[in-house]
Amino acid sequence: MRFEQQLKTFLRILDEYSQDMPLTKFLPVFFRANRQMGSNDRRTASRLLYNYFRLGKAVANHPSEERLFLAEFLCSSGPSPFLAHFKPELHSKIELPLFEKVAILEGEIPDFQLKDVYPLHAHLSGSIDKEAFLHSLFIQPDLFIRIHPGKENLVKAKLEGEGVLYQEERPLTLRMPNGTKLDQLFPEARDFEVQDLSSQQAGDYFRPQKHEAWWDCCAASGGKSLLLFQQEPSVKLVVSDVRESVLENLDERFRNAGLVKYQKKAMDLTKDPAPYISNYEFDGIILDAPCSGSGTWGRSPEMISQFREARIKSFQHLQQSIAKNVVKYLKTGQPLIYITCSAFKEENEEVVNYLVSELGLTLEHQQVLKGYERKADTMFVARLIK
Repeated sequence: MRFEQQLKTFLRILDEYSQDMPLTKFLPVFFRANRQMGSNDRRTASRLLYNYFRLGKAVANHPSEERLFLAEFLCSSGPSPFLAHFKPELHSKIELPLFEKVAILEGEIPDFQLKDVYPLHAHLSGSIDKEAFLHSLFIQPDLFIRIHPGKENLVKAKLEGEGVLYQEERPLTLRMPNGTKLDQLFPEARDFEVQDLSSQQAGDYFRPQKHEAWWDCCAASGGKSLLLFQQEPSVKLVVSDVRESVLENLDERFRNAGLVKYQKKAMDLTKDPAPYISNYEFDGIILDAPCSGSGTWGRSPEMISQFREARIKSFQHLQQSIAKNVVKYLKTGQPLIYITCSAFKEENEEVVNYLVSELGLTLEHQQVLKGYERKADTMFVARLIK
């Protein structure tokens, strides 16, 4: 009876989900409206829903409950009482490696094909291993933090005292299971930033020098600015974003990290920014461009089904427009750091080609940061010189 109720709840949530908002925003609203659901019920419902969307558009003509059973089979690496109840024949193979489970479904279900999970796979950047990337969509990425310098012992001691398992990936960077309740462990001002591993690695391309002037032109929550500041605290920093509300949230985050001297400006960079920065010249510009986010859909798998292919070109045009308007404020011989959290070549290598052929920049290096190999986001970074 318990598992039938879990399935019934899943189908009800799926029916009420309009798919025009992220699951991270929808589920809290749903749970607040259904307070009779206990914590275990909420966790189970969330897991089933996320697993379901990881199936993308595969076997789209099958009933929702049948698709859920296949998704639970592919996404679970250990026993699932839910799946054992409904599909014991699948559950008996649940601990097999993922590639074997995919092969089993492709052999037993005529219309199941891995490529259908992510129908936009033809747009993937050329250096991405397509099969490995598609397999990674069934695996929840890990949680990563970047510790503020000097706070390593404090943060590690707290995690160890609470029994939280972690792994040190690189200096100041820790990996831990997704879902670790950091807000509960560190209720006060934090001594770290939650930041994906690939996002942190993109910062390796900055390489600022003392007292240089840098512009983080699409700053969003400021993660890249904080990486820059950690590398060189003397930088003179300007941060901007089209969303003034986002910039308002930067102050506390910057203050916690010790970054107190900076300028922030709300501006739409699809238009000439001269009224805001006409007299500025920068030694470096970080363009963490608005993009499809397709390299992060392992964290938001509902986007696999929601995203429309035509938007790829729209994002490419947006990225080119912003780059054209900001590069004129970059000093000759200095770097533009172009970053996306996209896995699509149109937003990555093709935009770099535009920066070189149309804006006259010289490509120093570009790289797809293959998070799909490391339970992290997949991103793209290029360092170009004016």
